[in-house]
This record gives sequence, C-alpha cells and structure tokens, in this order.
Amino acid sequence: MLRIAVPNKGSLSEPASAMLHEAGYRQRKDRRELVLVDSANDVEFFFLRPRDIAVYVGSGKLDIGITGRDLLLDSGSQAEEIMQLGFAGSTFRYATRPGTAKDVSEFGGMTVATSFSGLVTKHLADNGVDASVVHLDGAVETAIQLGVAQIIADVVETGTTLRNAGLEIIGEPILESEAVVIRRSGAPAGDPKVQQFLRRMQGVLVARRYVMMDYDIRVEHVERAVALTPGLESPTVSPLHHEGWVAVRSMVPSSDAQRIMDELYELGARAILTTNIHACRL
Repeated sequence: MLRIAVPNKGSLSEPASAMLHEAGYRQRKDRRELVLVDSANDVEFFFLRPRDIAVYVGSGKLDIGITGRDLLLDSGSQAEEIMQLGFAGSTFRYATRPGTAKDVSEFGGMTVATSFSGLVTKHLADNGVDASVVHLDGAVETAIQLGVAQIIADVVETGTTLRNAGLEIIGEPILESEAVVIRRSGAPAGDPKVQQFLRRMQGVLVARRYVMMDYDIRVEHVERAVALTPGLESPTVSPLHHEGWVAVRSMVPSSDAQRIMDELYELGARAILTTNIHACRL
C-alpha cells in the first residue's frame, strides 16, 4: 500500500485535497482524521503539518508527500521534488526599511529574521555573506520594528503587508515556490505504485489546462480549421451524414478556447462546443 503525506491545514491543504479528489482518491469527511485508508486505490493517506511532511518522507517512513518547495528546502531533509503541481505559488524574498541595504551582498554583520531559517542560512552561505539568522514562527515583519533584526525574509504574494509595515522588497528572489510531490532522495525509480499516482496527478494537471472542442465544418476548410486545433497528436475528423461536412474533435488550451472558437466561426465552422475534461491519460 502506497503511503502518502498530505497537508492537514494551511494554503496547501484545500488545493491538495481537491486535486486528489479529481484524481479519483477517497477524501476524509472529518478534518480531525489523521489517517485515511483508500482500499480501492491501495493508498493510505497521512494528514500532517506541511512543515513536517519532508521530514517523514525523507526518513523513509512515508513513500511520497505533497508539500511546498520552500518547506522541502528549508527542512534539509533527504527528500527530493519529483513533480510540480501548479498551485500555492509564492515568492520568497528579503525586505527591510528603505536605506538599510539594496542587496544580499550588503547584509554582512546584520541579523535576518525568518520562519525559514534553514533556507535563508543556506542562501546567505551560498552568497558568501556572514550574517546572523534568527528563527521566528510568524509575523516576521514586526521583527524590524521591535529591533530583533535589520532584515526579514518571508513569502511575498502582493507585498501589501510589507508596505503597510514600512518595508521594501530588496534584491533578487530567494526562491520561487509552489506545491510539489516529493519522495526520499535515492529511492528506487520506477516504483509502479508511485508512477500510477504521478500519472493520475499529471492527468489532473492536463485536464485543468485543456478543454475538448467539437465543431462541424465543410471539407474544403478542414486543413485551415485543424491548423487552429491540432490537438495533442492529431484531431479526430469524422464525416457527417450531410455530404461535404465533417465533425472535428480536438483538445485545445482552455485559455485560448474563446479565441479559437471565434476564428473557427469565421472559417465557417458551426455547432462549436467546448466540454471540460475531468481526467485524462496521455
């Protein structure tokens, strides 16, 4: 049975659960459940603090897990990223009061406050900067006001919270993070159960990016039409009962669907329909 760690709370929890549900896995009905056995899919889910997931997976106690790239790297665990999941995106950056410093190279002798001390310590070392790091569990933007540190390092989405605290973002991003699937470093590749799980998750990612488009068009316009809807390999083209017309079916990027429908209509296509894709295997 495949043992999988899933975030039990925070910004990773709901999107991860939604994605697993779309992939066909059973979901817990009570948020207080810590372990859920999905016998039909031969999977056992463990709902853990997002910060702890890399530790459990890296130790080999669990086979794979879903967590943030920032949490994985901050943990220092013997675990590695094997798939990007496309949600919970964030940027990890430094911030300080205006005029304090412009770049990480100027942090020498200063103190940096952060909830990601492992990640920041490594980043400073990689840049050859001799600075102190103090670990805080949250609300790091107040560390400068209270004199705990001159610099903070934190997840930045819009930057509004930092600006409201009188701080400015400085230097290049430390890390671009998102939700990822992880496994123990050095774990044997090609585990059938892990590969099946990854195929399911990949199927959800593709299904979210594409829609199925169907339309009817005259034979003489088919080549121009399928150039707009090439599909992943090739579209399906079927003759209609009405002579001189064919039906075309193809996967198209959902972000371009409306534009493609407009262009197909201008070519003479009719009965243009789009359908959401709930799952797929490519």
